[in-house]
Amino acid sequence: MTSTPFDVCSAYEHILEDENISTPLASILALVELMENSAAGTMFELVKELKDGAEALKRQSSNSISLSAGTELFIEFVTLFPHDASSFLELKSELIRQGHNYVTEALSYRQKIADLAFDFIKDGSIILTHSYSRVVMQTLLWAHKRKRISVFVTEARPRGLGIKTAEKLTAAGIPSTVILDSAVAYTMNMVDLVLVGSEAVVESGGLVNAVGSNQIAIIAKAMNKPFYALAESYKFHRLFPLSQYDLPTHNSQLLSFSLPQGRTHRNSTASRARPGSNPPVAGIRPSDPAEDRKITQEQIARNNPDVDYTRPDLISLVFSDVGSLTPEGVSQYLVGMFAG
Repeated sequence: MTSTPFDVCSAYEHILEDENISTPLASILALVELMENSAAGTMFELVKELKDGAEALKRQSSNSISLSAGTELFIEFVTLFPHDASSFLELKSELIRQGHNYVTEALSYRQKIADLAFDFIKDGSIILTHSYSRVVMQTLLWAHKRKRISVFVTEARPRGLGIKTAEKLTAAGIPSTVILDSAVAYTMNMVDLVLVGSEAVVESGGLVNAVGSNQIAIIAKAMNKPFYALAESYKFHRLFPLSQYDLPTHNSQLLSFSLPQGRTHRNSTASRARPGSNPPVAGIRPSDPAEDRKITQEQIARNNPDVDYTRPDLISLVFSDVGSLTPEGVSQYLVGMFAG
């Protein structure tokens, strides 16, 4: 009887069912489980299996940026791990133990970040946040225990996760209002500071986060409002986008132009009847132009990005478990982190 091969993607999806586990940590735990089920007999074989597992996770994800931050961090850790183990099995067991320990410790990072950000939130502050972020939520709940705060939350289309944020804030007794994404500039004059989470903080010190973060940062900068990013260090990612279109999530299907069915860019009037043209085929109903013109929310979501890139010059500070960093400080930390 043959055993079923380990499915790293299924393990990853199962781990993500835990509300407290973020995407990078889920990817790390999935690779730890892969190690536990690995039959590799050498370090070279084990690292190859981990890299193959990371690639499999990326292929099944529509947004692999924060996932990649976790897998790259863990594989780098495994590759550079100093040891004096007497056997490969002993080394593998130690790596598995260290992986679990890291995730357990990493779950405390949000509170460290909340403690840092707390001092920048004054009593009576009106805060703007975007979409849904676990670390931002923990920071707001922590601030609410000792200070009076009110929160504007963007709707955050296409996923609409701002509504989830507002519901949780309201349940905790924090005054909150959901605003349209298009009402950010209208609202910004009432705001004292902006707090956003992150999918990843990249080598430039810039931010990858839910789409709309960039325009919020631009508006905040124009109105002299501080724009703070909150990010656990496992979201620091060796990626250096120069524009929105350098992100791994960008593809040719995003923001593409479409025409009604049966039309072409070169000749949109080709279907019109002309002298000598063939008559309509009997039994085939011509398409309804009104139906062709209908646009659904699903179509809009498919044609738009999930994340965008915010330049480092638009970010006031990055609050992380390793400290309050300027965007330049993030760059220096990343260099040190992956320098071995």
